[in-house]
Amino acid sequence: MNHLPPFCSLLPSAWPAPLELPGAQLVRAQFDPAQLHAEDFQRCGIAAVNGVAKRQGEYLAGRLCAREALRQLHGKPSVPERGEDGAPQWPLGVVGSITHGAGQAAALVAHARDWQGLGLDVEQQLSATRAAKLAGEILTPAELERASGLQPEAFARLVTLTFSLKESLFKALYPLVRQRFYFHDAELLHWSEDGRARLRLLINLNSDWPTGSELDGQFAEFDGYLLSLLGVAA
Repeated sequence: MNHLPPFCSLLPSAWPAPLELPGAQLVRAQFDPAQLHAEDFQRCGIAAVNGVAKRQGEYLAGRLCAREALRQLHGKPSVPERGEDGAPQWPLGVVGSITHGAGQAAALVAHARDWQGLGLDVEQQLSATRAAKLAGEILTPAELERASGLQPEAFARLVTLTFSLKESLFKALYPLVRQRFYFHDAELLHWSEDGRARLRLLINLNSDWPTGSELDGQFAEFDGYLLSLLGVAA
């Protein structure tokens, strides 16, 4: 991708270890909303969005990642529109996911013949204090019980991981079920240091995704961030 505005720069094309998803393209960037200029949208050929600089920077950085990911996937750089429900509208035959936050943005795309749903989420690692405040909103009672013996730093890591994986789960399944669900509607069954995780639905979404459905997730940790992804095979 050439001629990016100064507020945004691409990160190395290598996937953060140990993430992998056959046939998919991942593009990541770092950005600084303080360096965003109003004309950057026009320069990039992307329709502007309303909001403070932070929101505008997140949106533009995410769309720039998506455009480059689509170019890498099938040679056609395009920018997904924002649907009425807020979800990106991907080209026919393509599935994808966009994430942004705390100066990082990323997009993951693949052909629909390979994957029927993709979820991607980047989070800055939570502090112990912040994690303690948010834990009850993110973790189910069973998850809280399993985490009860952890030290504050390890607990914060688990809360961050659970939050991110459940965000990726929602992004992967929402386009398939068109039904919103929330943090307590799924649970993290287990995870391992090799970046693998397993989640289970605690709510009936439709006949294809009933209560008890399980899915595999992945995650990578780097530079104080956590990036998670989830793919639903076609």
